[in-house]
This record gives sequence, C-alpha cells and structure tokens, in this order.
Amino acid sequence: MSLLETILIAIVEGLTEFLPISSTGHMIIAQKLLGIESSPFTKAFIVNIQFGAILSVVVLYWKRFFQNINFYFKLLVAFIPAAILGFLLKSHIDLLLDSVETVAIALLLGGLFLIGVDKWLKPKTEKEMNYPMAFRIGLFQCIAMIPGVSRSAATIVGGMTQGLTRKQAAEFSFFLAVPTMFGASALELYQAWNDVPELFNRDNLGTLITGNMVAFIVAMLAIRFFISFLTKNGFRAFGWYRIILGSVLLILLAMKVSLSMV
Repeated sequence: MSLLETILIAIVEGLTEFLPISSTGHMIIAQKLLGIESSPFTKAFIVNIQFGAILSVVVLYWKRFFQNINFYFKLLVAFIPAAILGFLLKSHIDLLLDSVETVAIALLLGGLFLIGVDKWLKPKTEKEMNYPMAFRIGLFQCIAMIPGVSRSAATIVGGMTQGLTRKQAAEFSFFLAVPTMFGASALELYQAWNDVPELFNRDNLGTLITGNMVAFIVAMLAIRFFISFLTKNGFRAFGWYRIILGSVLLILLAMKVSLSMV
C-alpha cells in the first residue's frame, strides 16, 4: 500500500467508525475503488486501524472512563458475546472481508431498518443501565461481524431497544468499541504474525502506525458531529445513505462493472 492509499483508507475509517454506516464496509469499498489487492496484510490493516479510531473515545471521554467498578463490569458483560463469537468464527469473518456483495446487501437492509428505528424506538428520558441490558446490547454487537452491518448502528439500536436515549446508546456504543476493537485488533495482528511473520517488516509497520494516527485524528472530529446530529435528527439520513449506496453497488455488481478506479 502506498502512503496515499494508507491515508485515504484511514480517513474513511475515521469518518465512518462511529457513524451507523459501517466503517469496515466502507474500507472494503475504498480498497476496491483504489485497486488495492486483497492480502493477509490488507485484511490485518483494515481491522487494526479501527483501533486508532476508537482511541479517540478514550481521549474525548477520558473522565467518563474513571467511573466505579460497575461501569467496567458492564462493558465486560457487553463485550463477552462478540469476544466468544469473534474468536470462534474468525476464519468465516475473514472470508467476508473480500465480499463487496455482502457489504452491499448489508448496507441496503440496514438502511431500511434504520429508517424505521426512529418510529419504533422513542425513549425520551435517561435510565440507568443494568447488567442484563448490557449483555443484550452485546448480543446486538455480534450482528456487526457481517461487513456492512455497522457495529455502531447495531449497538446503538441495541441500546435503544433497552430503553436508552439516543445519546446514552451512542455513548455506550463508543465505550464498548474500546475493548471490542482492542481485542479484534490484537487477535488479527497475532494471527497475521503467526501465519506470515515477514508481513511485519519496517514498511508495513510504518503503514499501520500511519493509518492508526490518521484514523485517530479524523475520528476525533467525527464523534462530536455524530452525537450532535444523532440527538437532533435521528437515523433517517443515515438510513437513506445506506440504501442509496447499497443499491448502487448491487446494480454495478449485477452489470459486472469493475469498481476499481485505477
């Protein structure tokens, strides 16, 4: 991957990680558009730079991370379902990282669902989260293992089904991203290192560091926009965006049009 390709994909990650439009799906699309060949390193890169983006949560909400022990236990309870399924199904998930068709279908179906969320779920007052609620949100997060679903969308909707407000659900989704993406990044890097140690030469390590730094900076800006927009406007705009993008991709794939721009 060139420096420009690294920066462009990292910008896509930073912009989309916390929006309910699927950062992984958008990075797969960007990879195809840029003509970047799929390889063990590109798969590791796509997973790993999401960790750079979620570090922005730790910086922006650092005071919120110094809470009582129950806060950490709730995050752990919500994290457990994805940790177990992610470990058991990793090889199947990796296969989906090459599938633009999967991304397109997930974007379309997810968009249709998001348009209806604001009508179906209308929590108006904040409520205290308990452990069963945290676990059920964790189950929703498992759906996002399918590229194109969006971890953010799945967990925010999951939180709203438990009676959380949009803002509460979005913030818990951000917090839950920290252990989830740390675990996913660590597992991906370990397995890539175990399978092909030579992947982690100086050039590739530089690419990973650059990607994480760019994703971190861009995500810092995206989080503030998203919280404000979601609180005021809900999911409808994101739903229509997903439907349009998913439909365009399916049409192009049906016409056998190459997505590569290079």
